[in-house]
Amino acid sequence: MGSKGSALSGSRAEPWPSFSRSAGFMPAPIRSSIGFMTRSPEPPERAWVRLPSGRRLDLIAPTPFDWTDEDLAVGLARTYRWGGHSIWPGAPLSVAQHSLAVLEMRRARAKRLTPGQQLRELLHDADEGFINFDCISPLKPFLGPAFAELVRRLSEAIAVRYALPPWTAAEKRAHKTADVAAAAAEAVFVAGWTRAEVRETLGIRAPVKPTDPLLPRYGGEPWRPWTPEVAAERFLAELKRLAFAAR
Repeated sequence: MGSKGSALSGSRAEPWPSFSRSAGFMPAPIRSSIGFMTRSPEPPERAWVRLPSGRRLDLIAPTPFDWTDEDLAVGLARTYRWGGHSIWPGAPLSVAQHSLAVLEMRRARAKRLTPGQQLRELLHDADEGFINFDCISPLKPFLGPAFAELVRRLSEAIAVRYALPPWTAAEKRAHKTADVAAAAAEAVFVAGWTRAEVRETLGIRAPVKPTDPLLPRYGGEPWRPWTPEVAAERFLAELKRLAFAAR
């Protein structure tokens, strides 16, 4: 995820989108008994989370100054892809490790990436480190516009904090190609899907490549998920290096 929207205005965010949905398909007695589920709830005024640094972040109205780099690295290292499911015993794949893999794939395919462009690749899923939830794409429409707005606000704060350049159409396509290729390989070598299932069930059309893009730099066993501590340390080191280089 890169920059999604304009820079923060400094004021409180706009009103929250409605959660309302039609309950017309329900029989009247059921609508009556669970009427609270069909009404549009008032949006909460705040949604605080306490971060490892001791700082607090309002997920509904984030600012670029609410977290440390360490907070972000730890959050992404403790947020798991594929619902936390893994064929590696006790080792789900973190978003932090996935983000580093996508970055390495983009580096390998691009003629040249500026530090800012590399930083944008590294932080493409950074909002998930604060929500602590990596939502699979088919589920997102069911979560509705309110969830999309939450992601947009967090992504905007992250883009401002790290001065991320906006995506061009070509850059976004190149990023998506790497992201989907990473997902295809993870599906087989981490989550345990077969190659046929990746294509026919998951609908991922990218070829499944067995080469782990992180192996040349970090070593280890191909596709083995890192511990949260290792993932946070490696993500943080890359984040600090690129943020400094992008100044």
